[in-house]
Amino acid sequence: MSSETPRKLVLVAACALIDADGRILLAQRPEGKTLAGLWEFPGGKVELGETPEETLVRELEEELGITTKIPCLAPLTFASHTYETFHLLMPLYICRRFEGIPTGREGQAIKWVRPNALRDYPMPPADEPLVPILQDLL
Repeated sequence: MSSETPRKLVLVAACALIDADGRILLAQRPEGKTLAGLWEFPGGKVELGETPEETLVRELEEELGITTKIPCLAPLTFASHTYETFHLLMPLYICRRFEGIPTGREGQAIKWVRPNALRDYPMPPADEPLVPILQDLL
């Protein structure tokens, strides 16, 4: 155990949306948010009483205007990353079945990216280790 101040554990669920062409949706963090300008997998903080799957169904609808169901979310891997003031635990799910056309409803840019081009998009440190796992899968 280190003598540092204990960090708060933050649980965030993320989703790799995959289209029929095998591309993955990335969203750019908007101005005014921490890590603004970086590209990430859509998702959000798991609220009290929610499962990570419920969080993703809610967040995908709020952020991108698409609907999906819990059975369409398949857990793939997770990220565990220590930031300066908290520790992030982020399960990553794959989703290939959703309804609607994703649009950035919170002012964020979105882009469908081929797996081999994911490294061309600067990402938060927690998202980076997920890239090779997705590239291996796709």
